[in-house]
Amino acid sequence: MAGVQFSYENFKQLIDLNIGIANRLDENRAESLTLLYCDFSSFTQEEIDTSLSDVLRNSDSIVNHYGDYFFVLPYTDKYGADIVKTQFDDFFGTQLTNFLVSYPVDGETSEEIIEFLQNSVSRFCKKDLIYLDELYVLNE
Repeated sequence: MAGVQFSYENFKQLIDLNIGIANRLDENRAESLTLLYCDFSSFTQEEIDTSLSDVLRNSDSIVNHYGDYFFVLPYTDKYGADIVKTQFDDFFGTQLTNFLVSYPVDGETSEEIIEFLQNSVSRFCKKDLIYLDELYVLNE
């Protein structure tokens, strides 16, 4: 399978790690990483696993919480992440519920990025990701 799977409990640290790498290696502070959210809840695990191996790069990170999947795409701007999203849409033959957030455009810290993602998915996708709040408790 392409991409590396991380546990949900480590999601915030994974974002922190990627922000740290981006800061170390990219002095221009361009869109150094993009977080892609996709709702895969209506697909089987076998379909999901096949899509992940077909679409993702080995450098991409995967975190899932039941049917909600989050992809950390390093050195990928929103345009590049939209291509990944379109590949998932094409694989499943439908337009997935999804949203993109980028560092540093949409947030300077993991907390800001997660909050921006939560608010945006709630507003534009009409889906509540309130469970992401527990990441702050898990990491104290």
